[in-house]
Amino acid sequence: MSKLVIRDFAHISDASIEFGDLTVLVGAQGTGKSLVLQWLKTAIDGRQIISALRDAGQDVRNPDALIDLIFGVGMGEAWHEGRTSVTLDGKSIRPAGIRKLGGGEERVFFIPAHRAMLISDGWAAPFQKLTADTPVVARLFSQNLFDRFSAREGDSLFPLDRVLKKQYRDLIDDAVFHGGNVGLEQDRQHANRLKLTHGSSQLPFMTWTAGQREFTPLLLGLYHLLPPRKMNKQPDIEWVVIEEPEMGLHPQAVTVFMLLVLDLLWRGYKVALSTHSPLVLTVVWALRRLRESGARWQRVCEAFGVKGNQQLKKVAEVALTKDMRTYLMSFDDAGHVQSKDVSSLDPSAEDQDISGWGGLTGFSSRFGEAVRAAANEQDQT
Repeated sequence: MSKLVIRDFAHISDASIEFGDLTVLVGAQGTGKSLVLQWLKTAIDGRQIISALRDAGQDVRNPDALIDLIFGVGMGEAWHEGRTSVTLDGKSIRPAGIRKLGGGEERVFFIPAHRAMLISDGWAAPFQKLTADTPVVARLFSQNLFDRFSAREGDSLFPLDRVLKKQYRDLIDDAVFHGGNVGLEQDRQHANRLKLTHGSSQLPFMTWTAGQREFTPLLLGLYHLLPPRKMNKQPDIEWVVIEEPEMGLHPQAVTVFMLLVLDLLWRGYKVALSTHSPLVLTVVWALRRLRESGARWQRVCEAFGVKGNQQLKKVAEVALTKDMRTYLMSFDDAGHVQSKDVSSLDPSAEDQDISGWGGLTGFSSRFGEAVRAAANEQDQT
């Protein structure tokens, strides 16, 4: 398994993440989860990133400017020469050497958190149209969406029979689209834009629900990883990184997404997520416990509320063999961020970071304690 270590970058004092088959990063806003995942992409796909920037007309000759180009304008100040260090599996990653990292093909497919903003007008922008204020991972993802829209392999984007298993399609429809069809249609100016069709109604992108707007680019990104041929996975891609998959989604849709994550694991991808959702950690906790108890594959299907069949049997059986890890990114008393392995997610642990799942359950429990205390006071009067 790969180990990424970041020291003294921006507000990250010391982050050490040893990635499993599924790795989940949790922590409060601004604790650097996205920076960790972007460094993973950079350390593995540096050559691809530099090539994309160069093709877009960016000057990549100055190593001191690369941090701004990769992470967004202003982030160059986060790199402190002589103090900042980034290593992947013991290999030092420095701005001057990023262009030499990887073989040029994409090995990490990154779905960023601000994905819906990339198609706010119903059409994705190509890489070069997005400014340097936008992190390179978002620009690369937008280019992927642009290529999919422009290819016009049929105007229908959901449902697609040849890409998703029928059971997945049905679950997504129940949770997100409710009988609607997602496709590309011409608007009044004869420009192609995303439309959601319900009967005779064609709804432009900005009239969709927040969940539909967030889930659609997430789903289209997953399409890239599910080749409609007799292959389980894209041959070059090894990693899938997804930031905050729960954005705008009802718990039913988050559950469906996590089932799709299991499908990615079955296909042979390694998956890394960042999240603020207790439900995501509930799934990870349950799968760890099922694995430790030697559970049958049917228990996985029961947990997701789906009927087991031969296809889901394979997915569930593989899920019970995978190494799943969780890391908390948190501020110390000095305002610096450190990482902590909380993978056991044991609710009975004395360590509150572990029992409280990195703080995701602690807030709701405090409300419960307040209600119980009030009830006890009322009984005593």
